[in-house]
Amino acid sequence: MTANLADLTGDYVLDPTHTRIGFVARHAMVTKVRGAFHQFEGTAHLDGNDPSRSTAQVVIKAESIDTGVEQRDQHLRTNDFLDAPNFPDITFRTSAVEPKSGSEYRVTGDLTIKDTTRPVTIDFEYTGNAVDPYNNLRVGLEGSVTISRKEYGVTWNAALEGGGVLVGDKIVLEFDISAIRQG
Repeated sequence: MTANLADLTGDYVLDPTHTRIGFVARHAMVTKVRGAFHQFEGTAHLDGNDPSRSTAQVVIKAESIDTGVEQRDQHLRTNDFLDAPNFPDITFRTSAVEPKSGSEYRVTGDLTIKDTTRPVTIDFEYTGNAVDPYNNLRVGLEGSVTISRKEYGVTWNAALEGGGVLVGDKIVLEFDISAIRQG
């Protein structure tokens, strides 16, 4: 593992087989549904000397949503939720990166869902780096952010007989990233 962040400077791509972009949503006011997106691509430029000069962008295919229940996934792809046929991409592009402390970084950027763009700030922890058996330098990051789905035009819901609603407004987006340095 490299101890000097300057040694990590370079351009990276997300490794989709070792990266998870997931989410958690409250269901029926009593439990949580977890899922992930399986099709995405992302690039980043890491500047170990000046992390504020680091950048990243990610494109997620909305149709790749997977909660493990096909009927629910089909509903999530409709206009009630992500409207994947009309808005196939969910995107994130950084606007600022700032070190917090030690291995923690605050990443701010624009998140676009269903053609609605809003700023979000994601706290990431740098989890390390390693050279894999194929001589690729990998870095790891973990982070999460809570968003309001209503702010992105994802408003479908159903009232519950005893009060409350079927789907909570707050969605936790989770990022477990493995990125490979290019060149």
